[in-house]
This record gives sequence, structure tokens and C-alpha cells, in this order.
Amino acid sequence: MIEVVGIRFKKAGKIYYFDPDNIEIERDENVIVETARGIEYGKVVIGKRNVPDDEIVQPLKKVLRVSTEEDDITHAQNKKKKKEAFEICVEKIEKHEMDMKLIDVEYTFDNNKVIFYFTAEGRVDFRDLVKDLASVFKTRIELRQIGVRDEAKMVNGIGPCGLRLCCANWLGDFAPVSIKMAKDQSLSLNPSKISGVCGRLMCCLKYEYNTYKDLRKVMPVRGEKIITPSGKAIVVNSSILHENVKVRLISEDKKHELEDEILIFGKDEIKRIEKIKNKDDHEKLDVETMKELEELDETKKSSKKRPTNNKKKNYNRQDNKKNDYKKQEVKSEQKFVKRK
Repeated sequence: MIEVVGIRFKKAGKIYYFDPDNIEIERDENVIVETARGIEYGKVVIGKRNVPDDEIVQPLKKVLRVSTEEDDITHAQNKKKKKEAFEICVEKIEKHEMDMKLIDVEYTFDNNKVIFYFTAEGRVDFRDLVKDLASVFKTRIELRQIGVRDEAKMVNGIGPCGLRLCCANWLGDFAPVSIKMAKDQSLSLNPSKISGVCGRLMCCLKYEYNTYKDLRKVMPVRGEKIITPSGKAIVVNSSILHENVKVRLISEDKKHELEDEILIFGKDEIKRIEKIKNKDDHEKLDVETMKELEELDETKKSSKKRPTNNKKKNYNRQDNKKNDYKKQEVKSEQKFVKRK
């Protein structure tokens, strides 16, 4: 076990562990730490605690000191300089006629580096831009390209629910979200309703997904045959949150026909006969809608198979054919010997 403190450098950024180095540090205090980027100014969000060695990314950096008044003033000055740097960089981008959008600027605490965050559709050759910026700021310049989700996190805004974006206010990491999560929660697969400000699937689709997943294991699906207090029936619809099912009883006189009346039974009142796999309850979608949904789903993009080497496949096929010919020749020779 190692004693650490959790420090965050942005409002809803990741939490990083640091070695307190026997300094008295309390939660919500501002501290100065050493990072891979240099000396940084952060806020303690997790007080001193012991953490297993497996959860630590080595080498563990140390906390240099608790911030002083001078450190707080320096941090405030860096924020003011950030606005000026943003305007200068926008002018330089327009001057070079570059197809990129500047999102945010960040100074390291020791002013050793200025980081410019931008978005662009493809790769951008910004070597000339870096030279111009370096001549203006007289320090190290770093241009970092980010995605649309990171852009929304930095800019902030109001989501479809009417509240401020989760990613910009309290969500530390982006969790993978898939269309399957929307399907399992019986949500509309309309891209405009399940996509966020960033144009990707909303992060909140994952919040209740595990609850729905656990409840679906217990509840029967549409078309499944079950036993109710009134007899055998076929499930017409199941409500996961209410934990009840709508059924049509199987007619006693004609076993292949169902009665017209729809009855509702609770989860505890029914008994499943044969568990069948959950069928997709959604209606068939248009080709254009499916394409839009696939563009929203980042998990499918990352899971695409890499192109295989066709040459290797062809060689393997040729080797297999040769082996087959050899087997046939051996068999024909054996037959010829037997005849003799």
C-alpha cells in the first residue's frame, strides 16, 4: 500500500495520484506538483489515503508544496494571459489560411510551455504556425489536436436535458457508449434524440445501462411462452421498470390460437418455460438512419477488423492445393501396387 493524494488540474478533468511527501495536505487545498509537462498548479480532491500498488502508475511524482499567495497570483495571471494568447493564435491561423478551429489555450504554471488545443477534419501541417507563435511568446509551443467530445468538454454548454454538460462539470473520463445501450433501454433510435451536443452518443446512456441489463435477465421477452395464474400465455410486451408483462392467453380449445384479451401480471406471478434470446423490439430502420447511428457509435469504429494480408492467404491456398495433389498421387500409387 502506498500513501497518495488525488489531484485534479481542471474542473472536470482526470484525477492523478501524487506522493504527499510527508506534507500536511487537506482536501480542497491548492498545491504545486511536478508533472511530465513541468510544474503545475492543481487542487486536492482526494485526501491522503492508502492505495494498492496495482493502481499506481510509476514513477509516482511528489507534491512540491502547498500553494502560497504568490502561487495563487501567478495562476490568476496565467488565466489572463490565456485570453491574449487565444486572440493572437486566431490571428495567426487566419494569416496562414489554415483549416483548423482553435478551442482553448493553456499555460503551464512555470510558463515553460503554451499548449493550444484545436480541432480539424484531417491532419494539419502547422510547422509555420508554430514558428510564428514561438517568435511571439518566446517559449515552447505545443499544438494538440482533439476530438469533438473533448471540444464539448472544454467549451461547455447545455444538453438536451436542460442541464449543463456532464463531461464539462463532473464527468472525469469518457466511457465507451454504444447503440446497444439505447436498444436495451427501449429508447428511440432517432439519432437526433440520442446524440449529444458533440454529435456523438450521449454519455448518460451508460448511467442506467447496467440496471436495465440486470433486469432484462429476469424478465421474459416478447414472444416467449410463460405460465401465469390463468394458464399458459404468450408475452406481448414486458415493462422492465414496472417489472410486469402484458400477455395473451393460449386458447384451451384451439392450442395454436391466442385469446383477444390482454392481461397484465407481475414478475413474481409468472413462470418461464423456455428462456429465449432477447429479440430486437425496434422496427426496421432506413438505410440512412442506420448510417447515422453507425457514425455516432464510436465503439464500432474502434472494433473494425484490420485488413488482412491477401498474399499470405493465397500462399496458404496454394500450399493446401499442393498437399491435396500429393495425397491423391500417393493414393493412386497404392491402388496401382494392389492391382499388381
